[in-house]
Amino acid sequence: MGDSRLRVMALLAWLRKGRLYGFLVWLSFFTSFLLQAAEPRQMPSDQEKARTVYIFHQPVVMLQAKFGLSTPEERVLRIRNTLRSLSGEDIRHPVQILPVQRYGQQGRLLVINGKPLMLLAESDLDEGDDLTLDQAAQRVLARFNAQRISLTEQYSSTYLTIATLKVVAGTAVLILLYYAAFTSWAKVKAYFTARILLKKGWIPYRWRSLLGAVEVHLYAILMILLSIVAFYLWLSWLFRLYPWTRVWGESLGDWSVNVMQKIALAIVSAFPGLMIVAIIFLITAFILKLLKIMLKRVETRKLNVPGLHPETVGATRKLISVMIWLFALSAAYPFLPGANSLAFKGVSVFFGLMLTLGSAGVMNHAMSGLVLIYSRALRKGDVIRIGDNEGLVSEIGMLATKIITRESYVVTVPNAVVVSGKITNLSAQNPGGGVNLTTSITIGYDTPWRQVHAMLELAASRTRGIDLQHKPLVRQLSLMDWYIAYELQVHLRAGESLAAVRSELHSHIQDVFNEFNVQIMSPNFVNQPETAVRVAQDNWFAAPASPPDKPT
Repeated sequence: MGDSRLRVMALLAWLRKGRLYGFLVWLSFFTSFLLQAAEPRQMPSDQEKARTVYIFHQPVVMLQAKFGLSTPEERVLRIRNTLRSLSGEDIRHPVQILPVQRYGQQGRLLVINGKPLMLLAESDLDEGDDLTLDQAAQRVLARFNAQRISLTEQYSSTYLTIATLKVVAGTAVLILLYYAAFTSWAKVKAYFTARILLKKGWIPYRWRSLLGAVEVHLYAILMILLSIVAFYLWLSWLFRLYPWTRVWGESLGDWSVNVMQKIALAIVSAFPGLMIVAIIFLITAFILKLLKIMLKRVETRKLNVPGLHPETVGATRKLISVMIWLFALSAAYPFLPGANSLAFKGVSVFFGLMLTLGSAGVMNHAMSGLVLIYSRALRKGDVIRIGDNEGLVSEIGMLATKIITRESYVVTVPNAVVVSGKITNLSAQNPGGGVNLTTSITIGYDTPWRQVHAMLELAASRTRGIDLQHKPLVRQLSLMDWYIAYELQVHLRAGESLAAVRSELHSHIQDVFNEFNVQIMSPNFVNQPETAVRVAQDNWFAAPASPPDKPT
């Protein structure tokens, strides 16, 4: 008690010199919050903070007694208003402790210049602190005086001058740090630029040419992060030097510590969930590996699974893989860090909305692709005709089918268009390879049809790329008004180009018809011919045709 009074008397003597207006100090006193008892808590809860008296961000006393309708929180607010109302004259008087009897219990009243400052009652004590009322009152008085002396000393011109010099020195150090960071970045940039030109470094050159100088950008990001941290520490340290801004500095420090604690706790608490997610994904990968091995045997026809064809194995594997991964993701979702946060839910809703609005056409093509694959209407390597496009199927994708035409053009046809139109597969009935080639021609009625058949077959026999083991087939498609429509069908050897063989076949057809003086141009009549257009029986087997009883 004697020590405390000596400190108060020294403070009042210093104040009498007129070097500081005491009321400025007391106007800076603010109270915030804590809970049960006279001794403040080290890690207070929100309720405890609400019941604690703070002076310049330092806890002084925690109240818990309720007097009448006044709660501990209201008592704290009343004490704060009392501190703000103190004048310079009040500060010049020592703080005293007076024993009082209030509300039917013993109490200690802290007064200054006869004005009640704070009442500490027996019901404010916490049994866990193991303090008497007088001991608790002395501790409150000691904290009170320590804050007053510490803060008033910091308003001296000597302290403020030293603090200003520290600020100048600290700012100079910060500027030097920024300059060193920028200089080192420039040197690192020049160093790695030289390494890129020399094609050196742990990143392959072909990747670095796409990604740029990765090392330089990483170093620049590191320097920026260090600069931000340095500025934050410098600002917090600067605020702590002056009594007017000390609260801001302490708030910055507390905020950074709290953020680091939360990040560390979040990382540690996320470990069990991440381990479960890793286990789920490992099991999923193992299942898919087994599935791939089994389907590979089906694709190579080493294993027969009813309902599963080698042509549909690729699509089946993709579908099953997607389903298994979706199931695994659904099982792992609750264990992902932040899965229950509003941000995570908002992103999920956003992506769900995007898929809903944008997937209508995509799903139409995707489902059409599945129809093509599982109906086995066409396969990769088939020669097909879709509308005006005829060529080799090079790819049956999820959304479109690609065809290589005779001009070596790549035509991409959306799967929905393929399914909705007519598909002519020229090679589906030839599992051994090769396709059926058909071409048509119209010849007048004055030419014997047997001769036309023979000439078309002769032209086919002269054409390279045609498999003569399959006899050429000639059909009479229709009997038109002025001519007959013939069709020649031949079978190509495996690997032969449909366009090239068709072109050579047309050339030989022209040559054969010219050899036997048969006009290919079809007649068209305006008036009735003077004589009937017919073939005499003697000319029914005109060369190169031969009668049935005569070998060819």
